Amino acid sequence: MSSKSLSPLQSLALIENWPVPTAAAAVVRADGAVLGGHGPLDHRFRLASVTKPLAAYAALVAYEEGAIELDEPAGPPGSTVRHLLAHTSGLAFDEHRVTAPPGERRLYSNAGFEALGDHLAKATEMPFAEYLRQAVLEPLGMTSTGVEGSPAKDGVSTVGDLVRFAAEVQAPRLLDPRTVAEAMSVQYPGTKGVLPGYGHQNPNDWGLGFEIRGVKSPHWTGSSSSARTFGHFGQSGTFLWVDPVAGVACVALTDRAFGAWAVEVWPGFTDAVLAEVRG
Repeated sequence: MSSKSLSPLQSLALIENWPVPTAAAAVVRADGAVLGGHGPLDHRFRLASVTKPLAAYAALVAYEEGAIELDEPAGPPGSTVRHLLAHTSGLAFDEHRVTAPPGERRLYSNAGFEALGDHLAKATEMPFAEYLRQAVLEPLGMTSTGVEGSPAKDGVSTVGDLVRFAAEVQAPRLLDPRTVAEAMSVQYPGTKGVLPGYGHQNPNDWGLGFEIRGVKSPHWTGSSSSARTFGHFGQSGTFLWVDPVAGVACVALTDRAFGAWAVEVWPGFTDAVLAEVRG
């Protein structure tokens, strides 16, 4: 992908109207075909919580390699790797403090992903960032991506790199498709919780490191997004979603913190992309 691609998908140009200094976006199919890109596609952006799907994928590689088990103890007492990935460990948002029993509530937790990173580092006998590089980034050719701190929020990447990841999760090469299907399936169904920025959701569906749209309202994806849509958004004004029904994924990265502007423009942008892809 060139650094400034002009997209055959006209809907991607809507990012030019976003009140942000810099933005880039692209749409990719499962076969890796990029249907369009707009903006500086090789500009490195802070990912914030869009780091979490990358961390989760590394954990799933470690699971398939036999370094960890999804249901082995990890994090606070009674919690497992699965609980950490599904935000049901009971750990607080940004503190390593237990606020609920494991499996009881969907408590979105950066601390949980930091505990996951620590667990992976011990199990694989290498720093988390290095394991992520060897297990996920290098095999996918994501040379501009790295985690410079917390596995919950300190990733940096480009749209060009993330479309490679978005193609991978649609048609896995690094993992058994059954493992990825499990990751995109609701863990602990019926669990309530707060979706950051969007309030209480009942249920607050989540897979293994990926948020699942389900019936959530309000939501950061579009009104036409399927219930099976999964992905993540970040507080740095970033998102990645995959809609299996539409057969495409979309990445959008900006350098303005998430806020009311994103709540206003993201759903309409997604609906425009989906309408153009389907049309």
